[in-house]
Amino acid sequence: MLKRPVENEYPEYYLPYINLVPQGDLLQILQENLQEVVNLFEGISEEKAYYRYAPGKWSVKELLGHITDTERIMCYRLLRVGRGDQTPLAGFNENDYVQGSQTNNLSMEAILEDFKAVRNATISLIRNLPAAAWANKGNANGLEITTRAIAYIIAGHQIHHCKIVEDRYL
Repeated sequence: MLKRPVENEYPEYYLPYINLVPQGDLLQILQENLQEVVNLFEGISEEKAYYRYAPGKWSVKELLGHITDTERIMCYRLLRVGRGDQTPLAGFNENDYVQGSQTNNLSMEAILEDFKAVRNATISLIRNLPAAAWANKGNANGLEITTRAIAYIIAGHQIHHCKIVEDRYL
């Protein structure tokens, strides 16, 4: 079982995400959250998927696309850091990615299938990383981070945004 990262393994602004991850086996949590995301978003109609809870906020479709794109990026970071790559990794602007994704032009079914594919790839990567790789340190967005921290950030980021969907969109 993968142990939780400690505070010197990640930038402070990731702490809220890491704190959202419950105690337990991270792989099991990621698998259970996959089904929770499917259950949450499958119940949202195409019409409701365009809903924004305030002007300038993302639609439900855009939010699910954001969760997926961020997991893709963080999983890439996890792969690079996990393999010992010391090349600094660039940051990204989440609003630019949402705008560029054009997820409002896709069906909820297509966006959800994309999320499932990304989450399954994340689970596979985490399951197969060598034990020594979890302590590897790399540089993402100009700051030091460990493989272990990235894995927890992936889980916490998705949990954070699903809570927002439940609280503000439904």
